[in-house]
Amino acid sequence: MTTYFLLQYQFINRRFKDANLPPILGYLLAALLFVGLSLYLFYKTTFAQPIYIAIALSVISPLADSRRNDFLNLCFGNAKQRIVRVIENLLVSLPFILFLLYKQYWLSALCLTLLASLVALIRVSTTISITIPTPFYKKPFEFVVGFRQSYLAIFAAYALTVIAICVANFNLGIFAVMLVFVICMGYFTKPENMYFVWIYSLNAKRFLFTKIQTALSYVSLLVLPIIVVLAIFYPSNIWWLLLFWLVGSGFLVAIVMGKYANYPHELGITQAIMLALCISFPPFLLLLIPYLFVKSTKRLSHLLP
Repeated sequence: MTTYFLLQYQFINRRFKDANLPPILGYLLAALLFVGLSLYLFYKTTFAQPIYIAIALSVISPLADSRRNDFLNLCFGNAKQRIVRVIENLLVSLPFILFLLYKQYWLSALCLTLLASLVALIRVSTTISITIPTPFYKKPFEFVVGFRQSYLAIFAAYALTVIAICVANFNLGIFAVMLVFVICMGYFTKPENMYFVWIYSLNAKRFLFTKIQTALSYVSLLVLPIIVVLAIFYPSNIWWLLLFWLVGSGFLVAIVMGKYANYPHELGITQAIMLALCISFPPFLLLLIPYLFVKSTKRLSHLLP
């Protein structure tokens, strides 16, 4: 069991080294970003505690994949596998728990600890046995696959919009808008097989513009119902809605560019840190997007004409 966690630690260190960052510096930057973003969240909204717990649970949820748990079961046996899973969840959620304790939210810290432990006993199957229709039929791939894996979260965002109207809380509606954008950003975190890039009869720049156009049109299809409903009930705040729509679109474009800036590898730690910095200062996107676009073009030039 100790060897398993040591290998995980070495894997994280290797990811930092691949990003040309010394592990110590990588951990330090990650800690500073985590604390900064956490402080920003609690400063910005009164709903920070439930949102914070939800973020923590979303971070540890991939660890509950059934295939991953089957592998751990083969390695350790059923009893030790459960212990490993509990330790994993607690280690990943530990920064969130410590920050809640720092803010003296004792009950929220206790709830997160219990939930993280309970989630370790749950297995999530990533295999879908039914075909869920989607509106993304012309240019499938990211949004078709992503929507079928996250449709419950999309519907939860719509439910939050209804709640925001019922309790007259516009900020909760804005959170629902940004939640849809965050979900859609997750569709672009994994690189596809080279064949699915090579088949495009486009040069690198046209390919990237096509990807951006598809991402923006499809995310607008998902987020437009929320914005329209909020605009009807909060007409004086329509400019805020448009602003958050624009900011969310900027982050989505940056994620798309970041996906191909390190292609065929996953999103690099350096790019992830730069994206995290943009959360505290969104205008930085105006510099980051062109930088990632140039880097993506170079990375794809050997695959596309």
